[in-house]
Amino acid sequence: MLQPTLWRTCRVLANKTRLQILQAVLRKPGLSVSEVARQLHLRVSLASKYLRELNARGLLRATRKSAEVCYWPEADRSLPQASVLLRALVATWHTQRSPIDFIFRVATAFTHHRRIAIIRELARQPAQSNEIRRHTGISRIALKRHLDKLLHRGFVRLSRTDGVYSVASSHAPLKAALLRLAGAREPLKRELRIHRHLGMPRR
Repeated sequence: MLQPTLWRTCRVLANKTRLQILQAVLRKPGLSVSEVARQLHLRVSLASKYLRELNARGLLRATRKSAEVCYWPEADRSLPQASVLLRALVATWHTQRSPIDFIFRVATAFTHHRRIAIIRELARQPAQSNEIRRHTGISRIALKRHLDKLLHRGFVRLSRTDGVYSVASSHAPLKAALLRLAGAREPLKRELRIHRHLGMPRR
Protein backbone atom coordinates (compact mmCIF):
# COMPACT_ATOMS: atom_id res chain seq x y z
CA MET A 1 0.00 0.00 0.00
CA LEU A 2 1.16 3.54 -0.77
CA GLN A 3 -0.63 5.13 2.20
CA PRO A 4 2.17 4.51 4.76
CA THR A 5 4.69 6.16 2.41
CA LEU A 6 2.49 8.83 0.83
CA TRP A 7 4.41 11.47 2.77
CA ARG A 8 7.66 10.22 1.21
CA THR A 9 6.17 10.56 -2.26
CA CYS A 10 5.02 14.07 -1.44
CA ARG A 11 8.51 14.95 -0.23
CA VAL A 12 9.84 13.88 -3.61
CA LEU A 13 7.23 16.09 -5.32
CA ALA A 14 7.89 19.04 -2.99
CA ASN A 15 10.99 20.00 -4.96
CA LYS A 16 10.73 22.33 -7.95
CA THR A 17 13.76 20.89 -9.72
CA ARG A 18 12.30 17.39 -9.56
CA LEU A 19 9.02 18.78 -10.85
CA GLN A 20 10.84 20.43 -13.75
CA ILE A 21 12.40 17.06 -14.52
CA LEU A 22 9.00 15.37 -14.40
CA GLN A 23 7.62 18.07 -16.70
CA ALA A 24 10.46 17.52 -19.18
CA VAL A 25 9.77 13.78 -19.33
CA LEU A 26 6.03 14.37 -19.71
CA ARG A 27 6.70 16.70 -22.64
CA LYS A 28 9.16 14.33 -24.29
CA PRO A 29 8.90 10.73 -23.07
CA GLY A 30 12.04 8.66 -23.33
CA LEU A 31 14.53 11.37 -22.38
CA SER A 32 17.89 10.08 -21.23
CA VAL A 33 19.60 11.24 -18.05
CA SER A 34 22.10 13.30 -20.02
CA GLU A 35 19.33 14.92 -22.08
CA VAL A 36 17.45 15.90 -18.93
CA ALA A 37 20.64 17.30 -17.42
CA ARG A 38 21.37 19.31 -20.56
CA GLN A 39 17.83 20.71 -20.85
CA LEU A 40 17.69 21.85 -17.23
CA HIS A 41 21.36 22.81 -16.86
CA LEU A 42 21.95 20.27 -14.10
CA ARG A 43 24.88 18.09 -13.23
CA VAL A 44 24.35 14.61 -14.68
CA SER A 45 24.77 13.10 -11.22
CA LEU A 46 21.99 15.31 -9.80
CA ALA A 47 19.64 14.66 -12.73
CA SER A 48 20.26 10.93 -12.32
CA LYS A 49 19.55 11.10 -8.57
CA TYR A 50 16.28 12.99 -9.02
CA LEU A 51 15.11 10.72 -11.84
CA ARG A 52 15.81 7.65 -9.71
CA GLU A 53 13.79 9.17 -6.87
CA LEU A 54 10.80 9.76 -9.15
CA ASN A 55 11.18 6.21 -10.45
CA ALA A 56 11.32 4.83 -6.90
CA ARG A 57 7.95 6.42 -6.14
CA GLY A 58 6.43 4.67 -9.17
CA LEU A 59 5.93 7.84 -11.23
CA LEU A 60 8.47 7.17 -14.01
CA ARG A 61 9.60 3.99 -15.78
CA ALA A 62 13.28 3.52 -16.53
CA THR A 63 14.69 1.65 -19.54
CA ARG A 64 18.25 1.14 -20.67
CA LYS A 65 19.29 2.15 -24.19
CA SER A 66 22.91 1.25 -24.88
CA ALA A 67 24.87 3.07 -22.18
CA GLU A 68 22.03 5.49 -21.39
CA VAL A 69 19.08 5.16 -19.01
CA CYS A 70 15.87 6.68 -20.40
CA TYR A 71 12.72 7.61 -18.51
CA TRP A 72 9.05 7.40 -19.45
CA PRO A 73 5.96 8.91 -17.76
CA GLU A 74 4.46 5.53 -16.91
CA ALA A 75 3.34 4.53 -13.43
CA ASP A 76 4.50 1.34 -11.76
CA ARG A 77 1.68 -1.12 -12.44
CA SER A 78 2.29 -2.89 -9.15
CA LEU A 79 1.14 0.30 -7.39
CA PRO A 80 -2.42 1.26 -8.40
CA GLN A 81 -1.98 4.34 -6.21
CA ALA A 82 0.94 5.52 -8.35
CA SER A 83 -1.28 5.39 -11.43
CA VAL A 84 -3.88 7.54 -9.69
CA LEU A 85 -1.26 10.07 -8.66
CA LEU A 86 0.46 10.25 -12.05
CA ARG A 87 -2.88 10.78 -13.80
CA ALA A 88 -3.67 13.59 -11.38
CA LEU A 89 -0.26 15.16 -12.00
CA VAL A 90 -0.76 15.00 -15.77
CA ALA A 91 -4.20 16.60 -15.38
CA THR A 92 -2.63 19.35 -13.27
CA TRP A 93 -0.18 20.21 -16.04
CA HIS A 94 -3.13 20.55 -18.41
CA THR A 95 -5.32 22.69 -16.14
CA GLN A 96 -3.08 24.93 -14.02
CA ARG A 97 -1.42 28.14 -15.21
CA SER A 98 1.61 27.53 -13.00
CA PRO A 99 1.56 23.76 -12.51
CA ILE A 100 4.94 23.46 -10.83
CA ASP A 101 4.08 26.08 -8.20
CA PHE A 102 0.68 24.47 -7.68
CA ILE A 103 2.04 20.93 -7.30
CA PHE A 104 4.80 22.13 -4.98
CA ARG A 105 2.32 23.91 -2.72
CA VAL A 106 -0.15 21.02 -2.68
CA ALA A 107 2.52 18.38 -2.08
CA THR A 108 3.93 20.21 0.94
CA ALA A 109 0.62 19.62 2.74
CA PHE A 110 1.37 15.90 2.97
CA THR A 111 5.12 15.80 3.58
CA HIS A 112 4.58 14.67 7.18
CA HIS A 113 2.86 11.47 8.28
CA ARG A 114 1.01 13.29 11.08
CA ARG A 115 -0.87 15.46 8.60
CA ILE A 116 -1.97 12.32 6.79
CA ALA A 117 -3.14 10.90 10.13
CA ILE A 118 -5.16 14.08 10.71
CA ILE A 119 -6.80 13.85 7.29
CA ARG A 120 -7.61 10.20 7.90
CA GLU A 121 -9.19 11.05 11.24
CA LEU A 122 -11.24 13.92 9.78
CA ALA A 123 -12.32 11.68 6.89
CA ARG A 124 -13.85 9.45 9.55
CA GLN A 125 -15.75 12.37 11.06
CA PRO A 126 -15.35 16.16 11.56
CA ALA A 127 -13.93 16.99 14.97
CA GLN A 128 -12.66 19.70 17.27
CA SER A 129 -8.94 19.91 17.94
CA ASN A 130 -9.14 18.18 21.33
CA GLU A 131 -10.92 15.21 19.73
CA ILE A 132 -8.34 15.02 16.94
CA ARG A 133 -5.58 15.13 19.55
CA ARG A 134 -7.17 12.34 21.56
CA HIS A 135 -7.53 10.04 18.55
CA THR A 136 -4.16 10.74 16.94
CA GLY A 137 -1.94 11.23 19.99
CA ILE A 138 -0.43 14.40 18.49
CA SER A 139 0.59 17.07 21.00
CA ARG A 140 -1.39 20.32 21.16
CA ILE A 141 1.43 22.47 19.75
CA ALA A 142 2.25 20.07 16.92
CA LEU A 143 -1.43 19.61 16.09
CA LYS A 144 -1.96 23.35 15.74
CA ARG A 145 1.04 23.60 13.42
CA HIS A 146 -0.15 20.71 11.23
CA LEU A 147 -3.75 21.92 11.14
CA ASP A 148 -2.61 25.41 10.16
CA LYS A 149 -0.69 24.02 7.21
CA LEU A 150 -3.65 21.89 6.10
CA LEU A 151 -5.91 24.94 6.41
CA HIS A 152 -3.57 27.17 4.41
CA ARG A 153 -3.20 24.51 1.71
CA GLY A 154 -6.98 24.21 1.41
CA PHE A 155 -7.32 20.60 2.58
CA VAL A 156 -9.18 21.35 5.81
CA ARG A 157 -12.00 23.73 6.80
CA LEU A 158 -12.62 25.22 10.23
CA SER A 159 -16.06 26.21 11.46
CA ARG A 160 -15.65 29.47 13.36
CA THR A 161 -18.90 28.90 15.24
CA ASP A 162 -18.11 25.57 16.92
CA GLY A 163 -14.38 25.06 16.21
CA VAL A 164 -14.99 21.88 14.22
CA TYR A 165 -12.45 20.88 11.58
CA SER A 166 -13.51 18.94 8.49
CA VAL A 167 -11.98 17.80 5.21
CA ALA A 168 -12.41 20.36 2.42
CA SER A 169 -13.47 18.80 -0.86
CA SER A 170 -11.69 19.88 -4.04
CA HIS A 171 -12.28 19.60 -7.77
CA ALA A 172 -8.56 20.01 -8.50
CA PRO A 173 -7.45 16.53 -9.66
CA LEU A 174 -4.24 16.47 -7.61
CA LYS A 175 -5.88 17.68 -4.41
CA ALA A 176 -8.73 15.22 -4.81
CA ALA A 177 -6.33 12.34 -5.48
CA LEU A 178 -4.17 13.14 -2.46
CA LEU A 179 -7.21 13.40 -0.21
CA ARG A 180 -8.42 10.00 -1.34
CA LEU A 181 -4.97 8.45 -1.00
CA ALA A 182 -4.56 9.92 2.47
CA GLY A 183 -8.01 9.21 3.80
CA ALA A 184 -9.51 6.35 1.80
CA ARG A 185 -10.05 3.13 3.70
CA GLU A 186 -11.06 1.01 0.72
CA PRO A 187 -8.72 -0.41 -1.95
CA LEU A 188 -7.51 2.07 -4.53
CA LYS A 189 -8.80 -0.16 -7.34
CA ARG A 190 -11.96 1.91 -6.96
CA GLU A 191 -9.97 5.04 -7.84
CA LEU A 192 -8.86 3.46 -11.11
CA ARG A 193 -12.50 2.72 -11.95
CA ILE A 194 -13.37 6.37 -11.25
CA HIS A 195 -10.66 7.62 -13.61
CA ARG A 196 -11.77 5.20 -16.33
CA HIS A 197 -15.37 6.33 -15.89
CA LEU A 198 -14.18 9.91 -16.42
CA GLY A 199 -12.55 8.85 -19.68
CA MET A 200 -8.94 8.96 -18.55
CA PRO A 201 -6.75 6.61 -20.58
CA ARG A 202 -5.18 3.45 -19.26
CA ARG A 203 -1.43 3.14 -19.08
